Amino acid sequence: MVRRRPSDPPILPGFSHVRLLGSGGFADVFLYEQNMPRRQVAVKVMLADVVTEHVRQMFQVEANLMAQLSSHPSILTVYQASISADGRPYLVMELCSAQLATRYRVGSIPVAEVLSIGVRIGGAVETAHRQGVLHRDIKPSNIMLTAYGHPVLGDFGIASSLGASAQQESVGMSVPWSAPEVLLDETTGTVQSEVWALAATVYTLLAGRSPFEVVDGSNSSGALIGRIGRARVPTIERNDVPAGLEAVLRRAMSRDPARRPASVLEFVRELQRVEAELGLAATQADITMDDWAIASAEDPSDRTVVRAVSSGPAARRGRRLRRRRPVTADAVAQAPDDSSRAERARRLRPSRLVAAGLLVVAVTVVALGAAATLDALQSTEGELARVSNVEAVQEDGTIVFSWNDPGISEGDAYQVDVRGAATALQRSAEYAVAVASDETVCITVRVVREGRAGAPSDEKCAAP
Repeated sequence: MVRRRPSDPPILPGFSHVRLLGSGGFADVFLYEQNMPRRQVAVKVMLADVVTEHVRQMFQVEANLMAQLSSHPSILTVYQASISADGRPYLVMELCSAQLATRYRVGSIPVAEVLSIGVRIGGAVETAHRQGVLHRDIKPSNIMLTAYGHPVLGDFGIASSLGASAQQESVGMSVPWSAPEVLLDETTGTVQSEVWALAATVYTLLAGRSPFEVVDGSNSSGALIGRIGRARVPTIERNDVPAGLEAVLRRAMSRDPARRPASVLEFVRELQRVEAELGLAATQADITMDDWAIASAEDPSDRTVVRAVSSGPAARRGRRLRRRRPVTADAVAQAPDDSSRAERARRLRPSRLVAAGLLVVAVTVVALGAAATLDALQSTEGELARVSNVEAVQEDGTIVFSWNDPGISEGDAYQVDVRGAATALQRSAEYAVAVASDETVCITVRVVREGRAGAPSDEKCAAP
């Protein structure tokens, strides 16, 4: 295969060129050293012969999207963007390793590590979706590792708005990790096609090859497209991959988009349940909640739309999650009655499926905004209200805990802390857990505001 000659590195004020890192179809990536503050960075430079007005617009979109999203711990950080003296657009980015793209080919990656990567990258993709953005090129080579081994998602070069028309112009794609409906030009991308791509990426990291790649046979684009369009997802030839995980991946890569998880978050929760079944600590799924996502009815007769309340037009664009009963502003503000709790429990994906024994859940209210962990919270019982009326109902193996608002302030949220597992944020005053018949679930609720924790409620326990 003939490879093109890399472009010459541009002269960038405040940066010193070190060496070439890699080449792509539209850009080269170079290692530079930034003079002040002194650090090594990766600089993505567009090729001069492909820089057209359309490419400039795509570059600007990518730069803006990366800037809006790169504060997420699992999205590649962009430091700056500009145009070089010779007219080529460039991005200055965090320096990360691309070894994951080759590592799965040369050896088995532990199941626990792959699950952790899937959950973390899933949190990044879900965050992008809540900002109204589709990535449209999720694959192993677009997942890099920071200096501390943390996976981050990069290359939003062909990203698009969730509200974009399916009839827009075709875009580049990576065939082995593209959903059937994308390959058949039925859509340029949806939430469900992103679920497929993320599942295919997780499969690849486990199997050492893309889902429909064959060892002895043709793996041309045409052959892959044919197999993706009609074949059952092959079994992963590893003894340590549990059947439950393969079932999760097969569902997420269903030929019919309607059979897949309705959101990336739903897929992430399924991966977390596999972690629980294996006795692993659940990986945290970091999902943006900038001033919280407010449920509002864009079309009361059809669907619920979730919008992220933050600055910028991308954050204000809503996305369709799934068909549900109408939700009004009044309904959102009111606590659910007993008859509606079971229905909401069925809609809510359980945040944790425990293997056995006693599950203790601590539910806390925290102020949203700057990232923080529960470990950093300072305990104080001063003026903060105390929750005193935690109740529980159960139906079909799901327990739904609920409580009345103790008087939290605007911007607060409930934080659910599963002992020995992940922490989840939520705005509603209820929490659903799926349990086996011999399990007991216990929760406490406390109020936390600006890093200060109030007194916990009395412990509430329930069993199916």
